[in-house]
Amino acid sequence: MDTVVPQEGLKEIFDQITRGVTQQAAGISLKQGNSEPTGEMYTVYAAFERGFRTSVSLCAEASLFARLTKYMMQEEEITHQDVEDFSKEYFNMLCGQIASRLYQVTKIAVRFGIPSFHYGRYIPEGHDEHFELRYTSDGNENAEITCLAPED
Repeated sequence: MDTVVPQEGLKEIFDQITRGVTQQAAGISLKQGNSEPTGEMYTVYAAFERGFRTSVSLCAEASLFARLTKYMMQEEEITHQDVEDFSKEYFNMLCGQIASRLYQVTKIAVRFGIPSFHYGRYIPEGHDEHFELRYTSDGNENAEITCLAPED
């Protein structure tokens, strides 16, 4: 992927989209941070099915995903199934925006697979971190989005 878009350019794309979609879809403001998510965490994950041999994961503290779900549902009472469903929907929006921006920059049609939801930190076997961006939310929750590449 670095041969098509330099890593710094990819980071900028991922950062702009992650912060923009999170603010728009979930009402959560993210700023770049240094802290890893801790405590109870969830991960949403999607692999590129076409265009690049990489995948993307978003690992965040469970409270951030709960807040995201409450905002998207406009409800205070939510279930774990709601959190899972709305987290995947949010991530689908995020990945769609990333795919669109990558196409604008590279003219390579990119398609993500269906997002999956995992308890804790999830990195699929046979993948290494390509880069990660860490965030702290306006509610002091920590999150990180990671671009993963298959091991060579």
